[in-house]
Amino acid sequence: GLAEIELQGGAIAALQLDLCQAWGVAALKIRHHQQFGYLAELPAAAGEKLLRDAPPKASGEFAPIHRQTMANGHRFTCAALAGLDRRLADAAEQAARREKLITRHLRDLCLAAAAGITRAAEALAEIDIHAASAELASSGGWCRPELTERPDFAIAGGRHPVVAAALARNRSGAFVPNDCDLSPGRRICLLTGPNMAGKSTFLRQNALFVVLAQAGLFVPAETARLGLTDRLFSRVGAADDIAGGRSTFMVEMAETAAILNLAGPRSLVVLDEVGRGTATWDGLAIAWAVLEALHDRTRCRTIFATHFHELTALAGKLPELVPATMRVREWKGEVVFLHAVGPGTAEKSWGIHVAKLAGVPRAVLQRAGQVLNSLEARARGLDPLSDELPLFSRTSSDPSPGPAPVAVEQHPVLEALSALDPDSLSPREAQEMIYRLRSLMDGAVNGA
Repeated sequence: GLAEIELQGGAIAALQLDLCQAWGVAALKIRHHQQFGYLAELPAAAGEKLLRDAPPKASGEFAPIHRQTMANGHRFTCAALAGLDRRLADAAEQAARREKLITRHLRDLCLAAAAGITRAAEALAEIDIHAASAELASSGGWCRPELTERPDFAIAGGRHPVVAAALARNRSGAFVPNDCDLSPGRRICLLTGPNMAGKSTFLRQNALFVVLAQAGLFVPAETARLGLTDRLFSRVGAADDIAGGRSTFMVEMAETAAILNLAGPRSLVVLDEVGRGTATWDGLAIAWAVLEALHDRTRCRTIFATHFHELTALAGKLPELVPATMRVREWKGEVVFLHAVGPGTAEKSWGIHVAKLAGVPRAVLQRAGQVLNSLEARARGLDPLSDELPLFSRTSSDPSPGPAPVAVEQHPVLEALSALDPDSLSPREAQEMIYRLRSLMDGAVNGA
C-alpha cells in the first residue's frame, strides 16, 4: 500500500543511477508519463547513440527498449523499469481501495454520532460567543447596556466595532466615538454632511447596538440605554435587481414602502439618502414626505441621513426632529473630515472635494466649480421651501405649480471670480486681477 509506494519511490532514484551507469548517459532522468507510466528520458544525441550502439552493460534487465521519439530527446524503458512501474501501479491501486474503505468507515462513524456531534458543535459555538464577548468586554471601551421598556435610545461614546478594529489593526488612526440620542422628544435625527464624513458608519453602528444589546452582549460605547426594539429596518446602500427587472430606485422605493408599512413606535429605522436615485425635485419631495410620515404616523426612532439640505427646513416644523451634521473643517484650502457628529446642519456638500480625492481630472473639477457657483448664485433668488409652496405643503392637495422663481443677475465681481483659476495665476497676474476686481466693485457702487 502506501508504505510500498514510499519504498518504491526510493527505488526509482536507485534505478535511475543504475541506468545512468549502464547506458553511459549522465543526463538520464526517470519521469512519469500519463500514458506510458515511468520512462527514462534522454537528450536527443544520447538517445540516438543508444539506439545505434548500446554499451555492453545495457543488457539483460537493463536492455533499452525505445518507446517514443520527441523533438528534443528520446524515451526508453527496460525490464527493470517496467517491473518497477507495475509494482508502483499495483501499490497505488491497493492504496486507493484502502483509502475508500477507511473513508467509508469514518463516514459511518460520523453518521452514527451525528446527534452528539451536532450538540457538541452547538455547545462550542455558544462557548465561542461568550468567550469572545467576555474578551471584548474586558478589553475596555465596551459597556453593559441598560435595556428598558420605554422608547429610549441614548448612546454615549459609541463606536462601530468592525471599523474601529480595522483602524487599530492597520494603524490608520483612532476611531472617533459619537453620541446618539433618540429619546422621546427627539426621536428623529436628520443627519447631513458630505460623502466620506461617516454618515453611513454612524447609521450602521447604532443599528448594531440594538442587535448586540438584545442578544445579551456588551456594546462598544461608554454608556448605552436602549428601549426594547420590536423591529430593526435598514435602507442603506444602493443595488439593483436585474433578474427581477427592478432598477436601483425601484429597489430603494420597495424597501422604503416596507418600512412605512411595517415599522411601529417601538421600531428603529435607519435611512441613508432616500430619493437619491431619481430626479432632484422628485427625490426631495419623496424624502420630505417619508420624513413627515415617520414623524407623524409611524412615530418610530429614526436616523435619516440625506444630502437634501432643504429637509432641514422641517426642523422648525416637526417638534421631535433634531438636525445633526458630520463636522468638517477647512485647512489651507483642503477639507478635513472630523468624523464627529454635532448639532446643526451641513453648510456645504463638498462633493467636488470628494471628486478631487477620487482622482477626477483637474479640468473637470474646475468646470464643476464654475457650474456650481453659477447654480448657487441662481438658487439665491429662489424662495425658501416652506409650507406656502404646494410641493411641500403638509395639508394642501392642490397640484398647481408654485410661484415662479425670481431671476437674479449675477454681480460682475462674482462673475469674474467664477471664471478665475487661482492655481494658474502668476504673481503679476494675481496683482492685475486684484486691481480689476477693485475696478469692478467701484463701478458697481457708482452705478448703484
